[in-house]
Amino acid sequence: MPTRHGMNSVFIAVLLGVVGALANKEICLSGQYTTSRECCRQCPPGEGVIKPCGATQTVCAPCLDSETFSENFSHTEKCQPCTRCTGLHRMETPCTDANDATCVCNYGYFLSEISQRCEACTKCPEGEGMLFSCESDHDTVCEECTGDTYSDQESSRDPCIPCTTCDDEGVKQDCSPVSDTVCKAIATPTPYYGSTPSMFPDFVLDDPPPEIPTDSTSPTTDGDTQERLHQGLNDKLIPIYCSILAAVVVGLVAFIIFKRWNSCKQNKQGANNCTANQNQTPSPEGEKLHSDSGISVDSQSLQEQQQGQTQAQTVVNMDSEPCLLLPLDTREKVEKLLFMDSEGDDCSHMHDSDWCNLAGLLGYQDERIASFRQEEHPVRALLSDWASKDCASIDTLCTALRKINRDDIAQSLMLSLNVVKPTATSVV
Repeated sequence: MPTRHGMNSVFIAVLLGVVGALANKEICLSGQYTTSRECCRQCPPGEGVIKPCGATQTVCAPCLDSETFSENFSHTEKCQPCTRCTGLHRMETPCTDANDATCVCNYGYFLSEISQRCEACTKCPEGEGMLFSCESDHDTVCEECTGDTYSDQESSRDPCIPCTTCDDEGVKQDCSPVSDTVCKAIATPTPYYGSTPSMFPDFVLDDPPPEIPTDSTSPTTDGDTQERLHQGLNDKLIPIYCSILAAVVVGLVAFIIFKRWNSCKQNKQGANNCTANQNQTPSPEGEKLHSDSGISVDSQSLQEQQQGQTQAQTVVNMDSEPCLLLPLDTREKVEKLLFMDSEGDDCSHMHDSDWCNLAGLLGYQDERIASFRQEEHPVRALLSDWASKDCASIDTLCTALRKINRDDIAQSLMLSLNVVKPTATSVV
């Protein structure tokens, strides 16, 4: 009796162990275990696996809404990228972290069961109307217009339209599957024009009634025509305006260049005339001139007359300053003051004498200064050459003299000019 009781206890223990093992196996839904015999965890929808089950437990992470998704429980599946609806497809439902986006055919297209591609919806021809509209999963279903309905245009959405009913007008043309009923026009009564015009005080006999435009699109058409006309005129006038502007600019530039050239020409001509007047000597004919009347003029009187004319011309030129001409006594005084320090010196360097320093301040190089030294009167050659330049003026010469510490010459020059200018006015 005790032996049977012990065997029953062992059997019950074994049975409980088997049942426990089976129970544990049903609870592990993934069907896989870690190395430590632990059931692998499954990631729920909306989460994906970032580290699969193995030596450690499964590691899950949430999917990004509208970018990735995960629809199932899984211990191996990662977050998948959302589907993009492109081309002839449009999005019916958006992508979430637990569901992918749903794409259907765009409006005006349907998914063909044969080609499994989006195709354009069928348009019902004239005489047929839409029975079932075209949707993303099926094409348009058309029906023939019968009885009192019609359809006068192709359409994938318009059904058959009921025909018009004529009340008192009468039917001019019956309704057909492709056209509506045409009613007769009602005859308007003729107004009475008798001997009592007071019955129709507002009725005008001479002027016909204004015509009412039947085409509602005519004002728009006229406006478009006028707009195109103005646009065409603007397109033609723009090149003309540009041409006129270019001609004005070119003419202005040419006028400025001509004035500049004419000014330079006059300055050079005045400089040449001044140089010629400086170098003018008494004519040999001044020794003795005989006129037809027998009156003789000696050379001394002729020389004094020529010197007076030269001095008068010199003073006038000095007043208008076309070139730097000085009276004879002033010019000789300037030459002596500038040249007396260089007597006995070869002036081999720019700073060896006053006139060389002056030449350097007036913009001359060493080679040009050396050419002036070869002249019989270097200072006269320097001043004559510089006077022919456009930038030459008495103020500039006096400024340069002051820079070489020759205020005495500048002051003497300005005093001589103050005396000469009234003489110029009197001579003119």
